[in-house]
Amino acid sequence: MARPDASEFRRRVELALDRLRPALLQDGGNLELLDVAEDGTVRIELQGACVTCPAQAATLRFALEPALRREVPEVVAIVPVSGSPEPAPVLARPLPLP
Repeated sequence: MARPDASEFRRRVELALDRLRPALLQDGGNLELLDVAEDGTVRIELQGACVTCPAQAATLRFALEPALRREVPEVVAIVPVSGSPEPAPVLARPLPLP
């Protein structure tokens, strides 16, 4: 499968994660996209309640990974990095223009 250009690939991953984010925020967690590698590996930083959540691995494997791969099939792996367990700030980001 051909890889899209790096900026388009990252944009698609960001949009998919933005659609998944509300479920994490509802439980006091969040995530931040750190890197999208050319080989399809996505690095995310877990934040807030996600850092210490006992269901962290299950959420990644059975919720985030399948949902992200459905929207962006080029993703081959999600690599989590734990951040601070402090509540993550919710920053308002403008929606991208069509």
